[in-house]
Amino acid sequence: MFWATQHGHLWIYSAALLSLCERSTSQLSYSVSEEVNKGTVVGNVAKDLNLNAHDLNTRDLRVVSGFSKAYFGVNLKTGNLFVTERIDREELCPHALKCSMKIQAAISNPMNVHRIEINVLDVNDNSPLFIEQTHTLNIWESLSPGERYPLPAAVDPDVGSNAVKSYKLSQNEHFSLDVQSGGEHGVLAELVLQKALDREKESAIKLVVTAVDGGMPPRSGTLQLTVNVIDVNDNSPVFSKSLYKVQIRENVSPGTFVVKLNATDLDEGVNSDIRYFFIKTGTIDPSSLFDLNAETGEVAVKEGLDYEETRAYEIRVQAKDKGVPPRSAHAKLLIEVIDVNDNSPEISVTSLMTPVREDAEQGTVVAFITVSDKDGGKNGITRCSVAGSLPFKLKSNYKNDYSLVVDGPLDRENISTYEITVTALDEGSPCLSSIKVITVQVADVNDNAPRFTEPVIHVFVKENSPVGSKLCTISAIDTDADDNAKVIYRFSNAFQKSMPVSSVLRINSNTGDVISLQSFNYEELKTFKFQVQATDSGVPPLSSNVTVNVLILDENDNNPTILAPYSELGSVNSETIPYSAEAGYFVAKIRAVDADSGYNALLSYHLSESKGNNLFRIGTSSGEIRTKRRMSDNDLKTHSVVVLVSDNGEPSLSATVSIDVMVVESTADVQTQFRHVPIKEDNFSDLNLYLLIAIVSVSVIFLLSLISLIAVRCHRTDSDFSRYSAPMITTHPDGSWSYSKATQQYDVCFSSDTLKSDVVVFPAPFPPVDAELISINGTDTFTRTQTLPSTDKVTTQQYDVCFSSDTLKSDVVVFPAPFPPVDAELISINGGDTFTRTQTLPNTEKVS
Repeated sequence: MFWATQHGHLWIYSAALLSLCERSTSQLSYSVSEEVNKGTVVGNVAKDLNLNAHDLNTRDLRVVSGFSKAYFGVNLKTGNLFVTERIDREELCPHALKCSMKIQAAISNPMNVHRIEINVLDVNDNSPLFIEQTHTLNIWESLSPGERYPLPAAVDPDVGSNAVKSYKLSQNEHFSLDVQSGGEHGVLAELVLQKALDREKESAIKLVVTAVDGGMPPRSGTLQLTVNVIDVNDNSPVFSKSLYKVQIRENVSPGTFVVKLNATDLDEGVNSDIRYFFIKTGTIDPSSLFDLNAETGEVAVKEGLDYEETRAYEIRVQAKDKGVPPRSAHAKLLIEVIDVNDNSPEISVTSLMTPVREDAEQGTVVAFITVSDKDGGKNGITRCSVAGSLPFKLKSNYKNDYSLVVDGPLDRENISTYEITVTALDEGSPCLSSIKVITVQVADVNDNAPRFTEPVIHVFVKENSPVGSKLCTISAIDTDADDNAKVIYRFSNAFQKSMPVSSVLRINSNTGDVISLQSFNYEELKTFKFQVQATDSGVPPLSSNVTVNVLILDENDNNPTILAPYSELGSVNSETIPYSAEAGYFVAKIRAVDADSGYNALLSYHLSESKGNNLFRIGTSSGEIRTKRRMSDNDLKTHSVVVLVSDNGEPSLSATVSIDVMVVESTADVQTQFRHVPIKEDNFSDLNLYLLIAIVSVSVIFLLSLISLIAVRCHRTDSDFSRYSAPMITTHPDGSWSYSKATQQYDVCFSSDTLKSDVVVFPAPFPPVDAELISINGTDTFTRTQTLPSTDKVTTQQYDVCFSSDTLKSDVVVFPAPFPPVDAELISINGGDTFTRTQTLPNTEKVS
């Protein structure tokens, strides 16, 4: 205990650590007098808590409280707790015998909370005061000594020894004072008649009543008392009890009966007619809270009672008769208020530390919370908890003081803001509760790497695209915030054979746009890949990679090339035919290739210039030039035939070759590197008929076997074709067509005789379709029409088919199986203008 004198007496009491709460709390108790000067030291917190004074600044020692003013502060150099504001005990704790202030001392690293209770000691800074400056008593003469008259009580805001302790009466011969202790309500004084009065000698007596408190030095207040002497009614009323004591609940409604006063008077007539009255003492006016029936003496509640404001009412009552002069009697009415649980707990947040890092450890303090309840007994005992399943909990510090701490992992990407509902319940019956919502923000930590939606990105680029074209935009998502979510893009590997990818491509580090630095040629490079790394700007930075596959799409940038023996670029070549040549006589076969792929390499042959009454025709797919009819005398001997070879690209590219066909008289003069047209014999023997039937049978069997083989291979390999590779159909010098997709190739050979079969393999260019229509257009082409699924778009493709002049010929076109896959699909061109399409459906035996 410490003792000091500064502008009065100052008592400082220090108690050592009283209790520990979960290794993080303790309580100190000090005492300080009110009205001390600012800067007065209350105690040394560092010393009493065994703290090193040199660590106070780094551990952030601070004082927190729920008061509107910061009455206390702490010196971080010495650890002294000192007064920072004027302390007025009467303002803080009016009408309270004990006044204490509860504050908290919080330190960090590690976080500790210490409760400090400071008892405010009363100083005698208020003088006793009578509410009424003057008071008058009417006393009948001839009254016997010993008559008592209660005097108004003096009021002193001070408590304890500084409250009113005694009363003094000015010197006189008739009256004396009887000072009685009133317990919690101080002392009361009664005027006692010591000597009978004589109105004829002295009709009025002037007295001075002095109230003196117990302070050092004492203070006092005075009351001017006037005693009027009148004639006396012989008998005074007498109460049945000197003290009426009752209990009543605070929540009773106005008009509730409390008690009935009873007084009697031995006189007769008007002198025994009694009326009851409240006597106002001090600052309490009983008539504002209770109704008193003057005739019956019944007391009832007038206004609502509040246990939290006043727990008991001590009322002075008077019974007065109607005599002349009237006489009266006095009694006490003590009304005790029974507490009812009518106040919900109050939750206050004294300190809130937000935002909280998402990597905060368990036990990190988020807020300090204090719970209070104005009720008494069990009604004032509270329990506090956090509602719901949240990564936070309440940690009890001391009685009704709590810390809100982290109790689980935090993830800002899932929940960035927590609305924490704190619930407080008392132990009343029924219990009352209150809630308070505390908003806690979660601060971001760089714990998420940028993420790509797919591990591999496929990009299609047309060949010959200009330099500076944007190939694609790489985009990664980072679920962190601010700089932790800012993504930078860069290349992370070489282009081809350790060539830096930056020499071929450029990437915008902010937007992810990939720009080409050169033009690509499909014939040289069909595909390549590179990796892009996305890195965020966090500390430390996090990154992830994605592989980009670039597939070059073919453009029709190559003209068809005429193969030997015919040169290209319009040079003239010559062939001869006999004058006796029949229709369909084989003249020549043009072969050409195209360096492109797919439909850009699918070639067709046409006669762009033909003289001699349209004597020749050419197979649009085979390139075979044949006669359309027999020679006549009107035909020229030399015919110039110009063949145009075109691909199916957009736009189409072409090449031309010119052949001079000369008509000679004798078949011996006809020389061709391909074949001679057989001469039709006039005599047709049975042996020739059998041979013809055998040849046709073998040809049909071979043709069916060839078709089945092609269909099976198309079915087996079509699913293996890369969906990024373009199909290619190529004409070879030996007269065959090749269809290639990725590494798969099918070769189909054409026979040179008139009973030949042309087989063309087409890829399935569309997904499953609702309808497909194939129609024959004229003599040389047919059209395949397909309707795409879930759209109204209709796509039409046209294919050229060469019809021979023989009625028994059959051109077969084989298409790959559309999705869902089928075993085979055959389109057979029959004699005339008809065709047959055969398709085997999957998992069924139905043939259409």
